[in-house]
Amino acid sequence: MATAAAPVRILTVDDHPLLREGMGTILNSQPDMSVVGEAANGKDAIEAFRKLRPDITLMDLRLPDITGIEVLIAILGEFPEARIIMLTTFQGDVEVKRALQAGAYGYMLKSMHPKLMLETIRTVHGGKKYIPPEIAAGLAEHLGDEGLSEREVGVLRQVAAGNRNRDIADNLFIAEETVKAHLKHIMDKLGAADRTQAVAIAVRRGIIHL
Repeated sequence: MATAAAPVRILTVDDHPLLREGMGTILNSQPDMSVVGEAANGKDAIEAFRKLRPDITLMDLRLPDITGIEVLIAILGEFPEARIIMLTTFQGDVEVKRALQAGAYGYMLKSMHPKLMLETIRTVHGGKKYIPPEIAAGLAEHLGDEGLSEREVGVLRQVAAGNRNRDIADNLFIAEETVKAHLKHIMDKLGAADRTQAVAIAVRRGIIHL
C-alpha cells in the first residue's frame, strides 16, 4: 500500500502579522503543505531555520532589523541546500538580481494570486527556480545596463533626502563639481531627464529606498 508523501514544510518570514496569518491559512489549507514556523525579523528567521530546517522558506525582502537578502545569505552560508523564495511588494530589477545572485530559488509578489503562490512553492520544492513573467521582463529590459557605482548610489540617496549639491558635497567630503559629475553619470545611466526623475527611476528599480 502506497503511503502519502510528507507535506512540504514551510517557514514564513514577514514583519506583518496579518500577512503571515493570511499566508498560513492558505498554505495550511493545502493537503501537501504545512507551515511549521513563522518569524517577524531576520534574526528570528535564522534561528527558526536552524531549528526547523524547513523545505521552503518564504522570505520578505524588507525586514525591520536586516534585509531579507542578508538573511538569505546567512542561511545559505550554513545550509547551502536551503530553498528560499523572496517575497516582496516591489518589482525592482536590481533587488531581484541581487537576490538571485545570492542564491534565491524564486521571487513572489505579495500582490500575486494565492493559486500562483502555491504553484511557485510546488515548482521550487520540485527543484526548479521560478520568477514571475512581469519580473523576468523587468530583468531582461535592463540586462545590458551599466550599474551605478557605490558612490553614485550614495549621491542619489543624498538627492532623495532633499539635499542640494553643496550639502551633498559637504556630507560626502567631495567637491561640488564632483557631485555634478556624478549626477550627470547617474542621469545618463538611468536615462533620466533630471535629478527628480533619476530618484523616481532608482526607487522603482530598487536601487535606493525612500
